[in-house]
Amino acid sequence: MMGESGRRSSAEEVGEGAVIDVRGLRMRYGSVDVLKGVEFVARRGEVLALLGPNGAGKTTTIEILEGFRMRSAGEVRVLGVDPAKGDERWRARLGVVLQSWRDHGKWRVRELLAHLGRYYAPYSTPGHKRPYDVDDLIGAVGLGEHAGKKISALSGGQRRRMDVAIGIVGRPELLFLDEPTAGFDPHARREFHDLVHRLSDLEDTTILLTTHDLDEAEKLADRVLILAGGTIIAEGSADALSRRMSTESEVKWSRDGQRFVHSTPEAPRFIHDLFGQYGDGISDLEVRRASLEDAYMSLVRRFESGQGESAAREFEGAVR
Repeated sequence: MMGESGRRSSAEEVGEGAVIDVRGLRMRYGSVDVLKGVEFVARRGEVLALLGPNGAGKTTTIEILEGFRMRSAGEVRVLGVDPAKGDERWRARLGVVLQSWRDHGKWRVRELLAHLGRYYAPYSTPGHKRPYDVDDLIGAVGLGEHAGKKISALSGGQRRRMDVAIGIVGRPELLFLDEPTAGFDPHARREFHDLVHRLSDLEDTTILLTTHDLDEAEKLADRVLILAGGTIIAEGSADALSRRMSTESEVKWSRDGQRFVHSTPEAPRFIHDLFGQYGDGISDLEVRRASLEDAYMSLVRRFESGQGESAAREFEGAVR
């Protein structure tokens, strides 16, 4: 794996077994460099979340990986193929769930999924059958009760589930999800999270997720990539990023009917001293470490205030 600073180990130089292998990716529009040397690797069955402020280059990166946009420079391999040269057989191995799509309102749910699935059948292999069984797919995305409905009659959340079903109908080996749970209610969101875990754990699907929902990234992703200023400035598990980007924890407690709050870089020592001083007089103790959202927003604010380079250097220094 890449180190969390974004640097490659010698084993990674080969890129063997990588589903996505990006090295020195650059993209220039006119005189503006949108991507300035993006590098990362994704392995089979891994769930990655790509985060970044608006204009960071997330969409450009994804479009290059999907083969819809030509890069200016760098080396990119997706399922062992340069996306700029990917053929139909290669595309059949990908799934894409966009933020929105122009749906076919007159089609019924089951009919449309069965129709789309037929396009993947010629690319089925003994080791990877395509497409999904339609009824299994409809059940997996929670549309079982609506299989006979016209798409125009679905609610917003149900249409979003339909988007997901269309994205995975071909049983993709690599799935791109762009804000996948927009419009989902809490129950549908939980069901979708279960589906993502089933795809990665049971189907060995690699998933690259772009989202602004940081809580969702924490729940779903094995690793988080933060893209800002045209480069990956931070990488690691949600927990690792939170720990590395936070130097202090917030300790809350009650004593004699009063509520107290204290920030400290050494919470265990502070709590030890607190109980040493007040003993059983302490109640309702809470310790809050920074979440991924705290870490992410800290980085984004520094980039937006023009401190991007120093933020990246400090983060890299912290994880060495």
